[in-house]
Amino acid sequence: MTDTDTPGTTGTPGTTGTTGTPADEPALDAARLGRLAAWLDSAGLPGTGAPLTARYISGGSQNEIYELRRGDALRCAMRIPPATAPADRDAGIVREWRIIEALGGTDVPHTEAVAVCTDPSVLGRTFYLMGFIDGWSPMGVTHKTRWAAPFHTDLAARADLGYQLAEGAALLSKVDWRAKGLADLGRPDGFHERQVDRWSAFLARIKGRDLPGLDEASAWLRARKPLDYVPGLMHGDYQFANVMYHHGAPARLAALVDWEMGTVGDPKLDLAWLLMGWPEDTSAPEAATSTYVDMTGLPSRTEILAHYAELSGRQVDDIDYYSVLAHWKLAIILERGFQRAGDDVKLRAFGPIVLQLMRDAAELAATSEYAA
Repeated sequence: MTDTDTPGTTGTPGTTGTTGTPADEPALDAARLGRLAAWLDSAGLPGTGAPLTARYISGGSQNEIYELRRGDALRCAMRIPPATAPADRDAGIVREWRIIEALGGTDVPHTEAVAVCTDPSVLGRTFYLMGFIDGWSPMGVTHKTRWAAPFHTDLAARADLGYQLAEGAALLSKVDWRAKGLADLGRPDGFHERQVDRWSAFLARIKGRDLPGLDEASAWLRARKPLDYVPGLMHGDYQFANVMYHHGAPARLAALVDWEMGTVGDPKLDLAWLLMGWPEDTSAPEAATSTYVDMTGLPSRTEILAHYAELSGRQVDDIDYYSVLAHWKLAIILERGFQRAGDDVKLRAFGPIVLQLMRDAAELAATSEYAA
């Protein structure tokens, strides 16, 4: 979660009507498509005057993603909050846009920044257009491993999926955020000094039950700090669920996506985030069920740490500090979703996950020898 945004829950782009949209999925009606087409024309984007189609891809309470096409002239993804999303999501969309626009010209795999619209008369909400990625995400794969072919069966090829994930985080940590105009995106000064107080206060506002391990992990974090702190651009929810890969082997990252929690802070928190649930021995039977993807055949946790350190130029000797912080922080973020779940089965499922995350944070704090 960013250091400035309102916290949310984690999880993920003449006129015609929408195409291929089931009745129970959001759709852009003819009136909205017409206004959108007119705005595309005014923005000078390719396909002026050509029929516009929109296909719903995915979405939730915070964002919806559509594929937009104008024949062969324009194919892009649109990210827009649904009508029911809080008003501050419009500002969040602008933040996301600033990040993907800043990634232009960098080595970070990303979607192309196409255009942004803050005029509510077009679609009622702020939205942006980004390049369409012809790739795959583990969250869109139905195979039980969550890996697309050939990675669902080829363990030798699968290993690079892990190395590529670590490489994406390392490359992101090296972006010159000041030169890219992102100096006001977050509050990097005092980032670690604020974490426990800020998130503890947030939890106090939403708390509806005791979280065993909270006090122990909180006290451990208050008594420690990283060995060093080099501010940088961070994703905030960096994991397999929020990246896309190119089709086929060898594994190649196509884009980092879903920048809802992006900010300028400590990029090593992204490293700890991606390592949650990552086993040391990925050949052990439990590697298949330690997280939401089958980790069998991926590099070990130690190998991922070494790869990140080599590419980023950052030391990782204080990873225990970041791991405790990541588990503790994610538990609090997901607790908000659980407390607001009502009859939402997906959000109610966060309940036991929160408890396990906080227990893991306290257990690591109790067993770690890190004392800085």
